[in-house]
Amino acid sequence: MRLPALIVLSLLPTLLGGCLAKAVYDVATLPVRAASGAVDLATTSQSEADENRGREIRRREEQLGRLDREYRREVDRCEDGRQDACERARTLYAQMQQLAPGVPLER
Repeated sequence: MRLPALIVLSLLPTLLGGCLAKAVYDVATLPVRAASGAVDLATTSQSEADENRGREIRRREEQLGRLDREYRREVDRCEDGRQDACERARTLYAQMQQLAPGVPLER
């Protein structure tokens, strides 16, 4: 009864050596993998920053286009003698002036 148990116990380190080495390796490299993953999540790559900048520029261009169309419509109404349209046109023009510096000029 004792002999089979001794044989199994003597073979156990050989059989489990690969598993233990892999487990030790996984535990040892875990902090490095976790830290690099956190850095990846916390930082923005240059291409991501470029994409975000492009999206923001397109959003501002679209908003500026909407304001411009509304402004032109209100100017036409103002020329027809509507005072409320004149006031609205002035407000829209001021909004366009605030937004314009964030939109690059096409060359």
